[in-house]
Amino acid sequence: MTDAADARDVERGAAGEAGGRIAPLDRRVFAVAGAVLALLMVLSSRYGFHIDELYFLDCARHLQASYVDQPALAPLLARVSLSLFGVSEAGLRLWPALAAAGTVVVGGMTARELGGARRTHLLAAVATATMPVLLGGAHVANTTSYEVLAWAAIVLVVVRIGRTGDTRWWPAVGALVGVGAEFNHLAAIFGVVLLAATLLGPARRTTADRRLLVGAATAVLLVLPDLWWQARHGWAMFAMTRALNGENGGPGNIPTWIVGQLGMSCLAMTLLWVAGLRFLWRSGRPLWRCLVTAYAVLFVLFAVTTGAQVYYLGGLYVGLLAAGAVGLDGWLHARPNRLRGLMAGTAASAALLAVVVLPVLPASDVAWTYGISTNSGQSLGWPQLVGTVRQVWTGLPAEQRANAVIFTADYGEAGAVNELGRGTGLPTAVSARNTDWWWGPGDPDATTVVAVAPGPDHAAQYAAYLRRYFGHVRVAATLSNPEGVHNVEWGGHVYVCTGPRRPWGETWPELRNYS
Repeated sequence: MTDAADARDVERGAAGEAGGRIAPLDRRVFAVAGAVLALLMVLSSRYGFHIDELYFLDCARHLQASYVDQPALAPLLARVSLSLFGVSEAGLRLWPALAAAGTVVVGGMTARELGGARRTHLLAAVATATMPVLLGGAHVANTTSYEVLAWAAIVLVVVRIGRTGDTRWWPAVGALVGVGAEFNHLAAIFGVVLLAATLLGPARRTTADRRLLVGAATAVLLVLPDLWWQARHGWAMFAMTRALNGENGGPGNIPTWIVGQLGMSCLAMTLLWVAGLRFLWRSGRPLWRCLVTAYAVLFVLFAVTTGAQVYYLGGLYVGLLAAGAVGLDGWLHARPNRLRGLMAGTAASAALLAVVVLPVLPASDVAWTYGISTNSGQSLGWPQLVGTVRQVWTGLPAEQRANAVIFTADYGEAGAVNELGRGTGLPTAVSARNTDWWWGPGDPDATTVVAVAPGPDHAAQYAAYLRRYFGHVRVAATLSNPEGVHNVEWGGHVYVCTGPRRPWGETWPELRNYS
């Protein structure tokens, strides 16, 4: 791409259009996406499985239409990974890495759809590729990377409808909302807010027709399996949402939310997404303004209800960065030092944040990052935990093991035993947290329970809790990790519990824990 070609693109006007046409997508966007994919795959086998991944692997062994804390598609991809690659970090993390690369391409395509010159496509791709929420989320195979891609793709198609007025794209928006909601329920919230903004504002006159209703119906049809499962399980997702809001919401977490939004992109790129909000609002296109309205509504909603979960709006920033790349294009290139300064700041902040959200450092050096991002710290110590549990289990007399179960306070502990301990002689562990509870207590007639609990900051007074249900509770081992990272499991214990006060199966309903 030459400077002359870029200049011709700029001459098309503030929107970068000529006769309704837009510039071809800059092919360098695919190079940036490829670099992100390569980086994530190179790092995919460092450290070990994240706590969420161990849970998702356990969910993959129990495929169902939905779960307490997420819909079905992420566990389904985990099941595909198990079938293709076995229990493999790289195999499991291939899918979120591909989603991240796809998100980079969507960022470039959004700048194109907004009418930007080719160089804005590249800038939007770079801005997307350096988002900490994208890189950190794509290193862990939970729902984050898929959610970010779904939201970004929804914005892309909405921008296209707003530019062209072609409402035949509404069913595609509905399909993206439905598929996104089958990865994470937040996509459905985004879809509802966007629908309301469209129907209640000026965009209704130009873009609301029967195809919009078809799109809404498409989204509903795609989430019916999830709704069916939830209805049959007491609408567990609402109980889970209340629990999460109790942990992460409230006035005290609003400042955390506000400051956290500055970390959704590289700090230097904050200029871009703020300019993107301004560009969309001043565009004169009602549907583009709906995106700003949706951002404002969701910003307030999430700040109040789930403030500590700062990444919930991550997917929207892809579109905002693209809009900022287009809106600031003339200003950035009016003086060459402006773009150079932006790129230098982006490179510096991206390098620093990559050390925090990706397994770049030696495992023994990541303790200081844990207070900023738990990604790396929560990927350490699982083989040692399984080894400790196995040592306690095999230390029991054979006749006692015959009537014993392994019970974990946390789903990650159960996943570690069930995946990393598979084939080592350990039985299937059970847990009462989230969806694990629905899979039952194991042997309902067990007279011995080997209980595994995280550290005191996450399971305070756990021995006293166990004594409600057992006459004898003793500490058999203490949990740690070789790297000395004080993560969730650090300082936890493995207990041997005997003398049940009631049959284990009768105790099970009281143990359910959504958190």
